[in-house]
Amino acid sequence: MDSLLEKIMSLTSVEEITEMISEYLKKPVVIEDEQFSLLAYSSFYIDQFDEANKQTIFTKRWTIPILEKFMSEGIVDQLKTIPEPFRVEQIEEIGLNQRVVVSAKYKDRVLGFIWVQETDRPLTDKDLNFLLDVSFHVGKLLYQNKQLKLKKDEEKNNFYRKVLEEAFQTEAQIKWEAANVKIPMPDSFISIVFTVGPSSEESFGELLEKVGLFANALKMPSHLFIDQLMVIVMIGSSLSSPKELSMHANTLTSSVLAQFTGEQVYAGISREHTSVTHLRKSYLEAMEVIKVAKLIGLKELPSFEYKNLGLYRYLEAISQQQKKMDVVNEDLLKLKLKDKESQTNLLQTLETYLEENCRLKQAAEKLFIHTNTLKYRLNQITESTSISFDDFHKNCQLYIDLQIMKVKG
Repeated sequence: MDSLLEKIMSLTSVEEITEMISEYLKKPVVIEDEQFSLLAYSSFYIDQFDEANKQTIFTKRWTIPILEKFMSEGIVDQLKTIPEPFRVEQIEEIGLNQRVVVSAKYKDRVLGFIWVQETDRPLTDKDLNFLLDVSFHVGKLLYQNKQLKLKKDEEKNNFYRKVLEEAFQTEAQIKWEAANVKIPMPDSFISIVFTVGPSSEESFGELLEKVGLFANALKMPSHLFIDQLMVIVMIGSSLSSPKELSMHANTLTSSVLAQFTGEQVYAGISREHTSVTHLRKSYLEAMEVIKVAKLIGLKELPSFEYKNLGLYRYLEAISQQQKKMDVVNEDLLKLKLKDKESQTNLLQTLETYLEENCRLKQAAEKLFIHTNTLKYRLNQITESTSISFDDFHKNCQLYIDLQIMKVKG
């Protein structure tokens, strides 16, 4: 084995190393980078690859279901913290057979992973020691490749920052600069912005890592860059439709936010745009969603997509105008006081009734009450106030005033 190790240590091709590991262990082998993108897989025993491996080989990276499962099982954390080879038990849900994995490290930094599927027989201690020895050389090679990639990524980041800052005058200038740094321009794109609340700034590094992992797992070209404490992901291609872009944007957003329950992490999704000159506009749209989320709370946010915000786009401006004019809705104050004194739910009833366009059956179902109960509550509202529900414009204003009251508390 010493001669085999010497031969492997002399190689600079990850593909060749993968084949040699597989030939020695007589098992399927996959090598991935630190974002779980496929770098190489063995041609030996290719018929023995399980369903999870086949998906990875086909998509060139982990799919989002595999990534989410590995995160929920704590395997991603183990990959970062366990220095020796360790076993990952079978997970039928994602078509994963039992395997051994070891991190490829260089200068105490994890650069990738070597996966060996344990077909027929488990690996011996001798096999595990062999894998550990090989992992350091693989880590060194991946570090060298990473340095080249970082230089290219920085050129791309600088390009996108210039576009974001509107440093270019025309679309032709943008396309010329993009060609210089070898960035293909999408025919259509969507921007997603992620950020953390003031009390969660220490979580920004973790947010950046998670966004990077899930963006990399998308079945669509994406580019990620940072602007202060904002992580911006631009997804799009010449083949994408608005519906497909929206679906991938929402998948990315929900997958990332699911990793941060209990922490102040926000996200916003822009509309679809067809010219990269609109990158700043798309960024501002996504930021507007985040502003609304911070104003009314994540649970009250109707959508992460700017196009679905409706009147919430204007809530802050209306609130400021009402404050300036010292405008107060006296009817709502009466209902609020009545709810407090009599333990009623008139404000909630009013809000739901307006949200359902004053339709009795739908509002009653949403409130989980009988329509007669709803009618009784509506009579209480109209008898206690000047509210009548017979004017569309007044109903709209009433609903806006309700939302502003909720924000003020």
